[in-house]
Amino acid sequence: MGDKTDKIIVGISIGDLNGIGVEVILKTFEDKRMLDFCTPVLFGNTKVISYHKKALNIELPVHGITSISQVNHSKINVLNIWKEEVAVELGKATKVSGAYAAKSLEEAVKHLKEKTIDVLLTAPINKETIQSENFNFPGHTEYLEDNLEGKSLMILMTDQLRIGLITGHIPISKVAKAITPEIIKEKVSTMYASLKTDFGISKPKIAVLGLNPHCGDKGVIGNEDDEIIKPTIDEIAASGKLVFGPYAADGFFGSETYSQFDGVLATYHDQGLAPFKALSFGNGVNFTAGLSEVRTSPDHGTGFDIAGKNKANPSSFKEALFAAIQIFKTRNEYKELTKNPLLVKR
Repeated sequence: MGDKTDKIIVGISIGDLNGIGVEVILKTFEDKRMLDFCTPVLFGNTKVISYHKKALNIELPVHGITSISQVNHSKINVLNIWKEEVAVELGKATKVSGAYAAKSLEEAVKHLKEKTIDVLLTAPINKETIQSENFNFPGHTEYLEDNLEGKSLMILMTDQLRIGLITGHIPISKVAKAITPEIIKEKVSTMYASLKTDFGISKPKIAVLGLNPHCGDKGVIGNEDDEIIKPTIDEIAASGKLVFGPYAADGFFGSETYSQFDGVLATYHDQGLAPFKALSFGNGVNFTAGLSEVRTSPDHGTGFDIAGKNKANPSSFKEALFAAIQIFKTRNEYKELTKNPLLVKR
């Protein structure tokens, strides 16, 4: 191995081979300073990376390796996990690109579990073409929960805002039934623990959004907020946690009430993601909280429409890299502090 072994090793799954994943990875590491505080390991194949470099006219040396033990800490490492030629068809959703996206992810997660990489950064996959007998999950989050320890919580984050989802990739027709006291308690508990251990916040303040417009207007537009969400929040708050709500989502974001909280829990996917993406201006990060290992990703998709055109913005991927490193460090500091209770900040 190269020197500087104290650097954090960031394992990167390259995502869909025909999308913008490799482009945002290459553009992120075009900034040489990135190698000062982390060692990247791309799980894929040097020929695929070279194909993208040529298509994008990016001159960036990469260091091909066949085993993680060959990592060089001052280079961009590409761990060759397949030897065969793979057809890259930029901008197209193909079964081939989906299969190799799965291969990259599986190999990266294997190394994450073996602790040969410190954190996982995932480039975007196509959720349809990645499906196979071996990969039968709605997305990264569910796959990771199945392979790592813990209960996952998807958190979309910027410096100012962290939004978690009580329900994830499920049809809107099933959301109301899925909002139970048990799931609310589980997600609040996961977010609370993550804010403490991953972000170093000693007394986190969490807001929970209501399900119905105007939180149901006292039952006129639905009873879930009054009958399920509010009593559950009150019960959690009685145990000493700073949890508040439910808040009507429109006013909550419109009046910037979110700025008064360390974390926000949305009841369903678009209730959290639509305002988040509007407020994060392309710099958002998706963090999978609650699991035994740290995983982040950019908050955008495969970008097939612009793949190979040198138009992809690496900002979100770069932020995801910074976030993974920071969370890893904060988590380790917290472990050290709790080993010695006298050092814990009160």
